[in-house]
Amino acid sequence: MASPKQVSEHEAHGEVERVLYEMRQTLRVTGLDVTVRTWASFERFLVGMWEAMGPNTETRAFESAADEVRAQAVEAAERLGRLGAWDAVVLGESQRYHVRGALELYHYLNPKMLVFTSAVKLALQDEPVGALQPLGSAERIERGAPSRMMAMEWVEDRPDDARLRVLFKDIQETVGPPSLPGEFRGLALWPEYLEATWERLKPRMRTEEWARECDALLETSRRLARRLPYEVALSKERLEVLREDAELIQRVTVQSEWRLPVLVLGMATLVGDVGDLERRLPFPAEARLVPDFVVGEELR
Repeated sequence: MASPKQVSEHEAHGEVERVLYEMRQTLRVTGLDVTVRTWASFERFLVGMWEAMGPNTETRAFESAADEVRAQAVEAAERLGRLGAWDAVVLGESQRYHVRGALELYHYLNPKMLVFTSAVKLALQDEPVGALQPLGSAERIERGAPSRMMAMEWVEDRPDDARLRVLFKDIQETVGPPSLPGEFRGLALWPEYLEATWERLKPRMRTEEWARECDALLETSRRLARRLPYEVALSKERLEVLREDAELIQRVTVQSEWRLPVLVLGMATLVGDVGDLERRLPFPAEARLVPDFVVGEELR
């Protein structure tokens, strides 16, 4: 079975364009990861999934769940020890500034996507996700990416540089499907740094200790997903009603959830390797102060 095509925010139109924009605003990021871009190839599913998940993602509870996952990953990375890649390459001041920004972006985004994907995956397996409480009753946070967050930029997944093509192939085979993670394509803007990072990170990913830490992150993510404030109205039956390829959507979702702990722990390891980046709360969220009746109207 072939992997579905990814839809970028620049290629999207109509309802897909609207949903991707709303997701980026609500998740407070400058771009979306490959899980979302893959889901976007199923337009009806994307719209239905966002209707079910959107109210949760703008709550303090969702933000705090991602913060908990990130903090757990940071503690795991500290136990595993520093990687040594940051000090192994020579980068200019401007290059270091931009690499740090890219690391902060994905260190913030990946835990959110893990909790988000766990919620979708559990719901599609007909497991109860979220609480039955009125929409608008949970505290919400401000939308929009923080002003100091770096723009999300990627190298093409089939770059002209032969060294990068070999590196991308190795990374993809190691982390698994559905497609090459965006953070590695982003870090490929600085090939020497990515090469030094992967040379040290790959052997660590193959250890039993790494696997145990990833399993623990996945367990935490599922526990937190089940406790989201609002019920997630997704199911196998809903996929059939939407007339989408249910088997392919479920396969992509399972694959994405399985490997996201690897990416979360990997980014926590790289951030810890830098030494002076904020590890647990890179972009703290402010409360969104709006009247209850406005909240109710916006969530309809």
